[in-house]
Amino acid sequence: MMTTLDATNQSLGRLATKIAVLLRGKTDPKYQPNLLPTMQVTVTNIAKIKITGKKLDQKTYYHYSSYPGGMKARNLGNMMDKNPAWVLKMAVYRMLAQNRLRDKIIKNLIITK
Repeated sequence: MMTTLDATNQSLGRLATKIAVLLRGKTDPKYQPNLLPTMQVTVTNIAKIKITGKKLDQKTYYHYSSYPGGMKARNLGNMMDKNPAWVLKMAVYRMLAQNRLRDKIIKNLIITK
């Protein structure tokens, strides 16, 4: 089953929650939490997503390489300019349950620009 969502003028967090619920399969009447859902979600117009408040300047993504001095920080504004699909994918990924199914479920998310 496939669902298409338009990201134009939608808030990042609210769109990510819709996608996470759909990907998890909770809208299906045959939902079982231990089974891999077959729902695929396609998101279009990701560059027109709405970011509210001062998040573009203040929200920071960190990456640590496990080496001394290996902490890297990027703000949301730079990440939206560079790769807006990654921002949405990480928002949805972090909303899914942290179990063995999460990596398999996120593969059903298709983001187009």
